[in-house]
Amino acid sequence: MTTQPRRMDPKKRTALQATGVVLLMGSLGWAAVPFYDWFCRVTGFGGTTGVAELPPDQILDQTVTIRFDASLDRNMPWTFRPVERQMTVRIGEAGLAFYEAHNPTSRPVAGTASYNVTPYSAGRYFDKIDCFCFTEQVLQPGETVLMPVSFFVDPEIVNDREAQFVHTITLGYTFFELDLPEEQAALAPGQAGMSDNTATASN
Repeated sequence: MTTQPRRMDPKKRTALQATGVVLLMGSLGWAAVPFYDWFCRVTGFGGTTGVAELPPDQILDQTVTIRFDASLDRNMPWTFRPVERQMTVRIGEAGLAFYEAHNPTSRPVAGTASYNVTPYSAGRYFDKIDCFCFTEQVLQPGETVLMPVSFFVDPEIVNDREAQFVHTITLGYTFFELDLPEEQAALAPGQAGMSDNTATASN
């Protein structure tokens, strides 16, 4: 006598299939994060810039105007602005610009900056040599800092059928608040109390 295999309840089968799809999509999504980041940096997709150690040896006579933009996440208490609104550089020439950040609060605040370049077609040709956005920044109560960004526009831009017609590039940053690093967080209560005592004494 042959025993027929028991069929799984349709509801249970559907639930298992749905769970499998969710797990598969989750694993693909996790793998896609580093791939997407690499893809953006290589192609300039979404205005992602490149990073270089040194400017190129070739400097062209053609120039491009770089505009600087600054914004803050709605929960970020700093003030943040470009020192210069724009500058003109030759293609391949290293440029240096500064942004100013100020912490008007009575507590240390840590932040990190996201960035992009518009138009997007110029993103892959805009390279940073050094930038405040590479590391998180911590400003003490009342502190104001000038933060540099060193950059150049790759001469290869003139060989791109779309990007070669770009004459103005906008570099934008948005600052977001972060949790304080452990060593800063440990000092924060004492610093806050010191600031309060100093304020009381001055009054």
